[in-house]
Amino acid sequence: MTSPVLALRHAILDAASADTQLPALMGGTLRLYDEPPRGADPVYALFADVRATDWSTDHDRGHEQNLGIVVWSERGGARTALAVAERFDAILDGASLSLDGHRLVNLRVTELSSERDKDTGLTRVTLRLRAVTEVV
Repeated sequence: MTSPVLALRHAILDAASADTQLPALMGGTLRLYDEPPRGADPVYALFADVRATDWSTDHDRGHEQNLGIVVWSERGGARTALAVAERFDAILDGASLSLDGHRLVNLRVTELSSERDKDTGLTRVTLRLRAVTEVV
């Protein structure tokens, strides 16, 4: 059985890859990673921390996932980072994604926050999502 976390990440990556506007906002290619790429210049996005908790019923095994996508943009690039995060929001909020080994019950964007990294001066926008999935 596929992990619900990995199944959801794969489905998010598929949905983002199918979008035409998101790569354009990111400089021409979709740049969504599990880990920060070495030497990569912003704009890029990372899957952030995730927490998957049991959401099972008497009849179905399920999970509630709280996860994030963090968008990094260059110094002075708050507008770009926000535009990328808002595009992720448009693609994912309420989306009906197909997951390997799981069924997506719902997916909602719950928060968007922006801050400037103290050490680098880069803009960081975090999009928080909540998903409920059931094992099929």
